[in-house]
Amino acid sequence: MRRLRWWFLAALPAVFALGIAAFVFLRAQRSLDRAGIQVADEGRFPCEMRQLARMENPGFEWIASPATYTAGAFYRGKLYVSGPSGLFVYGAAEGMRGGGTALLKTYRVGLDLPAAPLGAMSVGRLRGASEPELLIATAGEGILAFSEANGGESFRQIRPVDAEARDVTALLPLATGELLVGTRKRGLLVYRGGNTLETWHPQLAGLAVTALAADATGFWVGTRDRGVRHWHGGQIDSFEETGGALPDAQVDAIAARGDRVFVGTPLGVEEFDTGRPARTLARNVFANALYADDKSVTVGSIDEGIRRVSLDVGRRPSAVFVGNDEGDGRAAEQFVHAGEDDPLYAVMRDGLLEQEAGSGWAPLVSDPDVPVLTDGNVSALAFGPDGRLWVGYFDRGLDVVSMAGRRTEHREDDRLFCVNRIVLDKRRGSMAVATANGLVLFDQQGKPRQVMTRRDGLIADHITDIAFSGETMVLATPAGLTFVDADGARSLYAFEGLVNNHVYALGVQDKTVLAGTLGGISELVRESVRRNLTAGNSGLKHNWVTAIVADNGGWMVGTYGAGAMRLDGAGRFTAMDGATRAMEVNPNAMLATDSHILVGTLGQGLWVYSRTAGRWRQIKAGLPSENVTAIAARDGEVYLGSDNGLVRIAERLLD
Repeated sequence: MRRLRWWFLAALPAVFALGIAAFVFLRAQRSLDRAGIQVADEGRFPCEMRQLARMENPGFEWIASPATYTAGAFYRGKLYVSGPSGLFVYGAAEGMRGGGTALLKTYRVGLDLPAAPLGAMSVGRLRGASEPELLIATAGEGILAFSEANGGESFRQIRPVDAEARDVTALLPLATGELLVGTRKRGLLVYRGGNTLETWHPQLAGLAVTALAADATGFWVGTRDRGVRHWHGGQIDSFEETGGALPDAQVDAIAARGDRVFVGTPLGVEEFDTGRPARTLARNVFANALYADDKSVTVGSIDEGIRRVSLDVGRRPSAVFVGNDEGDGRAAEQFVHAGEDDPLYAVMRDGLLEQEAGSGWAPLVSDPDVPVLTDGNVSALAFGPDGRLWVGYFDRGLDVVSMAGRRTEHREDDRLFCVNRIVLDKRRGSMAVATANGLVLFDQQGKPRQVMTRRDGLIADHITDIAFSGETMVLATPAGLTFVDADGARSLYAFEGLVNNHVYALGVQDKTVLAGTLGGISELVRESVRRNLTAGNSGLKHNWVTAIVADNGGWMVGTYGAGAMRLDGAGRFTAMDGATRAMEVNPNAMLATDSHILVGTLGQGLWVYSRTAGRWRQIKAGLPSENVTAIAARDGEVYLGSDNGLVRIAERLLD
């Protein structure tokens, strides 16, 4: 018995070693299996196939911003025009003299369509489809296919599971029923029917595709920074700026005509003849759109209107402006025509033009909505003391809007340009506007009275947030904090205890100031750091803090990566069921009201906490974009800004 016990004890190390070896082997085998699966699936992107139905709008009302157009295509005798806010259908207007053109219908993103900007369009019959469809690229939601048959209309969606494969920039249907799909990061993909997108060729994977066009021998692929590729006969020819093949490595448009292909770049148009570079046309013209016929190339420029370049080989090629005042200096996106004998249309960023006899251009239709706002890329919202709504833009200054009379005052200059935050100083009844170029202070009448920069004692020109603590104004910047009062400006940064110099958000409650930074939270009392809270020494899930609001003696904290959390007065973080998740809260896109906590996110819409129900709810339907960037509330209404427009809703409907 004793001998058996000793044998067992002697065998234990060997058994333990075998167990470890078996565990390591199984882990290695699983890793090899996963690697094998990844290799097998490399270049393949599974897709979800969806039939789209109109979403139920919970009650959002759009505040009209100027319509912006991206692309156009003719389908079943109508002109379809895409843009960030939706799909616009134009056709012959009934009852109009001379058969005029009118807006027939609008399909809104966020309601009729997924909340993603619409881009390039084409018409083609895909494998498995019974008829040609209008194919629409989206920036984040894959491909939409629109069919109008038997008196009915329908949209279906080809939505890759992979987010980067969903960011589509160009489409080219092939006669085989395949669809070439250009993406911003995944390169050139192909859809052959079924539930999968595939990489077309390894040499075309990973490119930032900007344009696609077919010629008699194959097709051309334009890229953001790698020139153009020509696929023909199973081989690929590459043409880049190096060696003078292109005026610039950035390709924005491609047009084919017979054996000639024209490639538009920011520094001119390169003509290719039978697949080889021939000459440069319209040198130094930013060619954003192209249309070619047998005699000329029409060039749409970002900032120089529309030009036509003669292809007469007996002359020196020249770029001649052929538009009238309507086309001069406006941004052209694409040229569209239904057939050789039909007029040419220009899709401009801010409207549509039709080519007239004699090569002039005339407006086709006006903006479908009377705009209230100057722009749609909203970055900040706040109400002034007189009840007017202040709307800050990413790169267009700000509007002060009287919602009752829909009157708008626009302000924009070299300082008041990129707006990060707008805050009401309740003590003085004035407004403070944080921009990337300094702080702009407005008086009670809404007139700018002072601009503050580093010359005035600020620690940086770039202001990310503003808060008022008593008589002191606190400014957040990427270089630390600045405190401004009657005694002047004083600054504090990491050397003096701030957890990180890059401050994104501020919260104020009583005499306590919370500074949300790239590296956690600093709690300050009387301009001194009392404690720092990070993922390493507290329950904070992510150090990158982008939003803070005071809430019932505690705080709500938004992070860029872990959603929203609650922080109590003792410095303890509590995860919020549903809202503490892998989610990016946009800078200062958070608001607490008596009934709700509202959180704006990057790509996940609006998250709403109902104090009555005690739970969180995600809202996407009705939003112009799932990127909610700013929130404000007044008189029972909530206003939500996004990178694609502004909406409002009665707060009671959020439940």
